[in-house]
Amino acid sequence: MKTNTTLLAVMVAVAALASGCASSNYPQNTSYSNQADASSYGTIDSIQMVRVDPATSGAGAVAGGLVGALVGNQIGSGSGRAAATAAGAIGGAVLGNNIESNRNQTQEVYQISIRLDNGDYRTINQDSAYDLRVGNRVRLVDGRVYRY
Repeated sequence: MKTNTTLLAVMVAVAALASGCASSNYPQNTSYSNQADASSYGTIDSIQMVRVDPATSGAGAVAGGLVGALVGNQIGSGSGRAAATAAGAIGGAVLGNNIESNRNQTQEVYQISIRLDNGDYRTINQDSAYDLRVGNRVRLVDGRVYRY
């Protein structure tokens, strides 16, 4: 019985010493209420100006396809009308998509790279960098970067 008590005491002492040596990869001087807060604060690593080609929404292709189908349907009769309608829809869709992509001009945005407090790395594109500088503490809110 005395051996069991001694063994238990040694195990408790070793566990207490080992838990004192435990470390965490998270910053020690933060007062976050949960892990989600740690993922929304960080430090700016770099800021670059980049050109972004906006994607087309497909509205131009749909509208062009409808107009092309209507125009193609006015040509011929029978199976020739069906072929003209199909060709008009395809041609109109291609033309409408090209018109939409030409209307959307390339934009210059700020690409901000951030090292988050939880160790993650994020890159955010914003239309403006306001007073942000490399090394600033920042907060991410709804996909935007704000100085903290």
